[in-house]
Amino acid sequence: MPTHSETKRLPYTADQMYALVADVAEYPKFIPWCAAARIRSRQPFGEGEVMLADLVISFKVFRERFGSRVELFPGDRQIKTEYIDGPFRYMTSTWSFADAEDGCDVSFFVDFEFKNAVLQGLIGMVFNDAMQRIVRAFERRAAELYG
Repeated sequence: MPTHSETKRLPYTADQMYALVADVAEYPKFIPWCAAARIRSRQPFGEGEVMLADLVISFKVFRERFGSRVELFPGDRQIKTEYIDGPFRYMTSTWSFADAEDGCDVSFFVDFEFKNAVLQGLIGMVFNDAMQRIVRAFERRAAELYG
């Protein structure tokens, strides 16, 4: 099953990067292949908040909506996402943000599997490139907002 993990130091604060990634409604403005985003609900969850959100991913002839449960932990500067419904068998991701001497360290991990074996095979061929493009899109957006 495809997984991707990386940590990168960026010249922004951990709070800035947390806010950028937590703002799911803005994803269609800058994330490749994200055609739409909708927040279903938001409610308090312990020291944070839980959000149910839908994203529409569009790539060539492939267009799918999937729902996620997004747990936001601003005090810990961590965001955890768990798949609810759509084309995946499962999907989880975690973002964490830590202040560093010259900015912050942003760590990202994703693990997923599609229900459709053909789609899984197609994605597998371009998966690492796609994940790197998405992470770079967050970097470019941070430069636009905070640079």
